Amino acid sequence: MQQRRRKQNPPAFAPDKSPVDVSPHFWDDLQKKDLNTLCNLTLFSIAAPHQLVFHFLNEDVLVDFDARCLKRNEGQGWEPTKDPLLELVTVVYLSGVKKLHPVGKEIVGVKDLKEGHFFQGPHALKVAPLIKRYGGDMEGFKDSAQFLEGRPVDLADAAYELFPFPRIPVYYLFWQGDDEFEPRISVLFDRSIEEVFSADVIWGLVNRVSTALLQGPV
Repeated sequence: MQQRRRKQNPPAFAPDKSPVDVSPHFWDDLQKKDLNTLCNLTLFSIAAPHQLVFHFLNEDVLVDFDARCLKRNEGQGWEPTKDPLLELVTVVYLSGVKKLHPVGKEIVGVKDLKEGHFFQGPHALKVAPLIKRYGGDMEGFKDSAQFLEGRPVDLADAAYELFPFPRIPVYYLFWQGDDEFEPRISVLFDRSIEEVFSADVIWGLVNRVSTALLQGPV
């Protein structure tokens, strides 16, 4: 069933609305990296020579440095998977992470980030589809977040800490609407995210996690 949902993923686009394309130079950089060092910095695991595995939300994903692709195990071994947005964010992360950044000290919104000015207009975080889907269905939002192994946090009417990468938490906050206010969903981050991702990559990461939330446990 998860395989069917992945095939229904919408096309991945960058903030400028161009199709997501993973530049070969990211993979070139990755092939020069020491896997043990990367594991220490990211909490990924070595699966085999030139292969790392990480937990993306509720599933394991393999990074194959030689084949230059991501792979998933659908029950018959690791097979290449077409998930360009996740691939881009993953290779940018692995090629750019250089030191261990403390996690858990401060939770911030996009306006608090050094590149917070980026998240305006067409670059605003894409939460409207989530509001359209779950605005009147908070229990559905909870079910989807829990399906993705989200951890409940006391930040809104319903809020969850999700882990697209082991050391990169993302927080989704849901406020129910009433006669005066419309339902609202916000996304927060651990401050450390801006040490490893530029604003456009954060934008892409949120889009990918939001897509997973929209798919839910159906």
